[in-house]
Amino acid sequence: MSGHHHHHDDHGGHCHGEDGHDHSNDITPAIQSLLYSQIQFDSITTLNEASPKSGAAIVKKTWSERLNDEPELESDADEQLLMYIPFTGQVKVHSLLIYTAPTPSAPKTVKLFKNRDDLDFGTASDLKPTQTVEIPQPVPGADVFELPLNRAHWNATTSITLFFEDNWSDGEEDVTKVGYIGFKGQFMALNREPINFLYEAAANPGDHVAIQGVNGVGSRIL
Repeated sequence: MSGHHHHHDDHGGHCHGEDGHDHSNDITPAIQSLLYSQIQFDSITTLNEASPKSGAAIVKKTWSERLNDEPELESDADEQLLMYIPFTGQVKVHSLLIYTAPTPSAPKTVKLFKNRDDLDFGTASDLKPTQTVEIPQPVPGADVFELPLNRAHWNATTSITLFFEDNWSDGEEDVTKVGYIGFKGQFMALNREPINFLYEAAANPGDHVAIQGVNGVGSRIL
């Protein structure tokens, strides 16, 4: 009887967890699930940013700085922004974290491209993205939005390109502003250094056999 009762508690707790799903409580990510330390900040490029390196600057913000007013990324000639963000190795991306101030300049549609370092506004508009995400309209007092990605599409990601296509002003405001961008996911730990990653990507069969001999961990490279 006690065993059954114990099972019931477990089940009840589980149901409560499912029903009481509230993003305001679970948004704070475990540090190990943030891909912050795997981003190559110096290699971030942003097209149509009003002030140089402001795209990189908002990605460089730490979690505790996410709601700070400055730095802020602002578009220049029109409402579109194109950000290329490379990682130090292969990652699995689970979600995009984004904060924008509650104004019509907040971005609305973002198209995400995996492992493309060659995009401009023309190609980003024409190509089919890996995934398209609609960003909710921010309200005063809101925290970061966590936008889940389709995990099956984001394995072995070495870079992610964000194409902010429009904003919430319905064409009336040609400036888009973004305050914070982050990613949650998993880092594939074998590729600790970019040099090793590039070296292994060359896939010399002799090296590969040697790597597989190390405590049998080689299989994880594949």
